[in-house]
Amino acid sequence: MPRVKVSVVVPVYNTGKYVDECAPSLLGQSLPADEYEVIYVDDGSTDDTLARLEKIAAKHPNVQVHTRPNSGWPGAPRNLGMSHARGEYIQFVDHDDTLGPEALERLYEFAKRNDADVVLGKMSTTMVRPRRLFRHTVDACTIENDELMQSMSPHKMFRRAFVEEHGLRFPEGPWILEDLLFVSAAYLKAERISILADYPCYYWMKRDDGGNNTQHRFSPRHGFWSNCRTIVRQIKDGTEASDDIDALQNRLLHRLYHVEILSRTREPEILREDPAEQRQRFEAARELALTEFPAAVREGLPTVSRLRADLLERGDFDGAVALAERVREVKARSEVGALRWEGGRLVADVTLDLLRGDGEPLALVERDGKRWLDPELLAGVPGAEDGWEVRDPFRLAYAELVVKDRDREDWWYPEGDLEVRLEPLGEGRSRLVASGRLLLDPERLAGGRPLERGVHDVWAYVQLLGIDRMVRVTGDGTPGAPATGPALTGGRLALPYWTAGGQLALDVDQRQRRLGPDTAGAAAANTGRGRRSLPLPYIAAAAGAPARIKVTVSSLTLDAELIPAPEGITAELRLPARLALPAGRHPVTLPKTDTPVAHAVVRDGALLRLEGPAYEPGTGRRLLDSVADNGQVRRVRRRLGR
Repeated sequence: MPRVKVSVVVPVYNTGKYVDECAPSLLGQSLPADEYEVIYVDDGSTDDTLARLEKIAAKHPNVQVHTRPNSGWPGAPRNLGMSHARGEYIQFVDHDDTLGPEALERLYEFAKRNDADVVLGKMSTTMVRPRRLFRHTVDACTIENDELMQSMSPHKMFRRAFVEEHGLRFPEGPWILEDLLFVSAAYLKAERISILADYPCYYWMKRDDGGNNTQHRFSPRHGFWSNCRTIVRQIKDGTEASDDIDALQNRLLHRLYHVEILSRTREPEILREDPAEQRQRFEAARELALTEFPAAVREGLPTVSRLRADLLERGDFDGAVALAERVREVKARSEVGALRWEGGRLVADVTLDLLRGDGEPLALVERDGKRWLDPELLAGVPGAEDGWEVRDPFRLAYAELVVKDRDREDWWYPEGDLEVRLEPLGEGRSRLVASGRLLLDPERLAGGRPLERGVHDVWAYVQLLGIDRMVRVTGDGTPGAPATGPALTGGRLALPYWTAGGQLALDVDQRQRRLGPDTAGAAAANTGRGRRSLPLPYIAAAAGAPARIKVTVSSLTLDAELIPAPEGITAELRLPARLALPAGRHPVTLPKTDTPVAHAVVRDGALLRLEGPAYEPGTGRRLLDSVADNGQVRRVRRRLGR
């Protein structure tokens, strides 16, 4: 009997239909069914969840169902599931999420190859922004890679022997932040942590009813602040204290401070919640910040975050609200240079910056040999009347481009990096900008594989001065129009265009856009001439397979091909050698397009040549065409290869 490689532990409670939606992704894995098990643990459901689970288990020998009295939280069910696990590795999955079809096989093989204690599989999600942690696959790292703190959900693969050796368990009962306690403990103990970033392993999606939205889980009633204190102390106990802002302990605590503490002082929460309730949160956050977080954590924050922390420490709730109102107005702006195809990649220069609410750049002001935060941003903020110094404008600043698969919610990172720099604005003012080159390769972007058929939107994430924004990359092209010409890549057409909102998108394999209308003008002006193939210089191409397309030649609809031209830069249209058409010159059109892309010259059912619509034959060609019906001339022409 094959050994069990992976145990999938799924806690459930009153899940209903979501059990049936999740189950196919768990039971249809590429890993053989006798090499993994699915362990459902029902936490005392009162609906039909248990009946649904038992029905699934009856059909699948590798499915177990266990029950327990309701605990009100996923920790106890997960612990029970771990106690029944026989797999070499344990993968946690929530009942309303799904796995990629090859997730378990890829994660297990990756874990074994790297002898990993913990494996993080790439997550696709509508719940949070994409994490740069998953930009590159990492064979092995430790907690020294503080980017691990970007991913604190339990939806990972853990070596069972490692979990048992260190007695890792989830806190049980209503214990909010239970996942942070378990995962941070695992990170601190692990000798080898691996990150699989080239395949979407886990789909963490927002439910229709909002039932898995973690923003609703903030609850002082369930011990939020005391639990947060426990996690902070666990990290402090496992690392060495230091006054260096870049020391490991301070880098790890930065995530907790930024997410769990400063969230109580910034938009949207401080502007959205009831002021009386928010004041209580503010004071609780202040007490925890002052008693548990080293000063080096606050000193290591970027400029605006450090100002928020200062207002928090001083107990200035009104100042924090005023700052949140001003920062909420800040927008990110993208500028895109001329788009073009180079070697099968969509290329453009991209620049990102931040704008104040009035549309002016968020500036830094030089005064007394120092840099100060834009006074317009601080206007009306109590406690900041004298300005706020920008000690290090590049502190934790970065920007990146990401491409979203609109149909699948997968996020991918194009090649190249964006560089953050200071750009003078004149009169002692400057601004931070991030700039670089978009290099989007449709045949390699998806973890070294081709993008799936569909529309792919280009986004940018920017974090400058402690203000972070996700923004669609927008250009000044006509909304709904091509951003540049089409390209033939890997046997498919890639069509860049500006959406109705003016944002950059790429349609791969004609999911929504069609070749034809966007190229009608260029097609009509084509003066080229060929035999069975006609050069189409307005379509870029990289070396690779041809693409099959439908064309109409007069009244005959048939399959044609787009092929890379011999020079490897542009494409050619190739028609079959035989055409069931009368002799003559026939227009060649694409579906839903009236403008000819070519004309086919046919004699005796054979394609003699293809001509561009603007091709004008010389006198000799017209004479030969005029006598082409003469049998002897036709024989001579065939002999001459004309």
